[in-house]
Amino acid sequence: MSDLTPESISDIRKTLVLNAPIAKVWDAVATAEGIAAWFMPNDFKPEMGYEFHLEAGPFGRSPCKVTEIDPPNRLTFHWGEQWSVTFELADQGDKTEFTLVHSGWDLNKVTEFGEAHTIVRDRMNNGWTGIVQKLGAYVGS
Repeated sequence: MSDLTPESISDIRKTLVLNAPIAKVWDAVATAEGIAAWFMPNDFKPEMGYEFHLEAGPFGRSPCKVTEIDPPNRLTFHWGEQWSVTFELADQGDKTEFTLVHSGWDLNKVTEFGEAHTIVRDRMNNGWTGIVQKLGAYVGS
């Protein structure tokens, strides 16, 4: 049974095993310095309910809010008006399985920049592939 409604589009999911212990990966995904090194400049703080911004280049400052934090396994934040991004970490000894989930896609919606979710989702799906590879390089995979 799927959680998808007829209007929803599947989440973006990217999973890879990183050649780094979970504490090192957590620092890379749950600190402002870490996130800036592989994703975007930001003013993030790892605090429940903390409101921060991602510096999204030509799209300006994107408002975000921490909605779940469970160190060192899970961090979720709202991004912009419609999206949610989750970083899931699973300890595998000297390695860490990292999964990124980008949700909030809807066939009938457009972004605050006027682009259809279907178009932006495809672009973001491709973009996340490179971004999570940058995370791997940053933590030493």
